[in-house]
Amino acid sequence: MKSDSIQTTICQERKKDPIEMFHSGQLVKICAPMVRYSKLAFRTLVRRYCCDLCYTPMIVATDFVRSTKARDSEFTTNQGDCPLIVQFAATDARLLSDAAQIVCPYADGIDINCGCPQRWAMAEGYGACLINKPELVQDMVKQVRNQVENPRFSVSIKIRIHDDLTRTVDFCRKAEATGVNWITVHGRTVEERHQPVHYDAIKIIKENMSIPVIANGDIRSLKEAENVWQITGTDGVMVARGLLANPAMFAGYEETPLKCIWDWVDIALELGTPFMCFHQHLMYMMEKITSKQEKRIFNALSSTSAVLDYLTDHYGI
Repeated sequence: MKSDSIQTTICQERKKDPIEMFHSGQLVKICAPMVRYSKLAFRTLVRRYCCDLCYTPMIVATDFVRSTKARDSEFTTNQGDCPLIVQFAATDARLLSDAAQIVCPYADGIDINCGCPQRWAMAEGYGACLINKPELVQDMVKQVRNQVENPRFSVSIKIRIHDDLTRTVDFCRKAEATGVNWITVHGRTVEERHQPVHYDAIKIIKENMSIPVIANGDIRSLKEAENVWQITGTDGVMVARGLLANPAMFAGYEETPLKCIWDWVDIALELGTPFMCFHQHLMYMMEKITSKQEKRIFNALSSTSAVLDYLTDHYGI
């Protein structure tokens, strides 16, 4: 677990409490947990453009607890990286509570992934498998609550919906009764990938909960975020691919501004971001502002210096 000035980043000193945010009556804008992408450098970037709350990529709790190498590679933070939620994939309540204790001094809470539909995750019993195991989720929440002494440390879950929405509402009610602080709902079933998001289902879930509910799925602009927030009555919106394509979307930009690209270069170089990640983020950001020919050239670049030369020559950065 690596950090700059991490010793000063303890929960009790954090100025922005996510739970208070959700009760502010304002739209809470959230960067989703994205494998490989929502790491420290990208979180730093989106925070500059009006993102209120960030999640880490999903981390397998078992590996995190048992391997120092996994902790150092999977969880990096610094003093400005707040408020922060660490998302875990878990099937063992004790291991999850151990993982929560490790990150507690450096984060505002943990989230249990109950929504990932990827085959490998489902095969291991992680992710969306858990929406069919409410008792296991309840046990995990209870264990974290019992082991983590900080009362302000949040425990949340991120889910997908069932075909039978009454099952989802029942699942959410059980989670709420166990002490979950909020629930993020991706408005698709496990089988659905590119079908329209069921915002009506998210609205029904919100109407049946007393705790905050976050809407997630296919939000690509600030206008869409505000619209989803209004029609679902939720307390915030979570965005994944929309932020990859435009990290400045929460600040109202329709496409990635050149200033944001410059900011990414600055942050990524400062934090030592590996080239593959550095380049991939730029490919996403520049998707709408480059021609097909430019994409072919830019996407084929193979070093940081080549990328910097290209940006300087073509965009004056």
